Amino acid sequence: MSTVPNHALRQLRAGKLAIGLGLRQARTVDIAQIAKTCGYDWLFIDCEHNSMDLDTAAQIAAASLAVGITPIARVAGFEHWHASRMLDNGAQGIVFPHVDTASDAKRVADACRYPPVGKRSMGGGLQQLGFASMPLADAARIVNEETMVVVMIESPQGVAQCEEIAAVKGVDALLIGTNDLCFEMGIPGQFNDPKVAEAYKKVIAACRKHGKFPGMGGMYTPELLERHIAMGVQLVLSGSDYNLIMTAGKQRADLVRGFEKK
Repeated sequence: MSTVPNHALRQLRAGKLAIGLGLRQARTVDIAQIAKTCGYDWLFIDCEHNSMDLDTAAQIAAASLAVGITPIARVAGFEHWHASRMLDNGAQGIVFPHVDTASDAKRVADACRYPPVGKRSMGGGLQQLGFASMPLADAARIVNEETMVVVMIESPQGVAQCEEIAAVKGVDALLIGTNDLCFEMGIPGQFNDPKVAEAYKKVIAACRKHGKFPGMGGMYTPELLERHIAMGVQLVLSGSDYNLIMTAGKQRADLVRGFEKK
């Protein structure tokens, strides 16, 4: 079978964690093998805040398919072509930021799947199928099943309407963008505020009710990760290459500096 399975989606459907690595600094395709060897399930290819161009993002997505780590791209907006250009070039999932309403969620979900499920246009040979030739109806069905649509909840409005958003057919996961949510709630950086816990409880409950996967991003300390995973979060953006470089780089510099003769 030439179809490339969506590893992260299989992890989630099995009730396991799907752990992602955000890409901010990486610009070469070997990041796919590096992340896979480190034990990550998916790459968060950030095309919203990253300066990475579309071609670089597509090359990383293609390399990810080859090693079995799921390439998921965060796009910059709701326009259908943001999603389709990445999906047509290897991505197995799309993350949409700032989804506040069910109508937002339906619009973006429709952009990611072929009819009759959605309104995505068929662009030709697909890497997710290993470029195998098959009847178009079969190709559309298989790719629809292997594509993951993630909507980000990043505002009080999104939290308030999370149940309606979770009920939208075609949405697979609701991922709380905790930094932006805290900003919009007037508590920037205050991840221990009770309002954050309440938002997570509400979104997780909505996901459970409607068979969707709850996700988290923006909180990376061991305590915060443990707390929210214990609450039921499955789709975990566990940090970025930038964070890891800064943390490990500082530790190494301090280590070597400690050997300096006084």
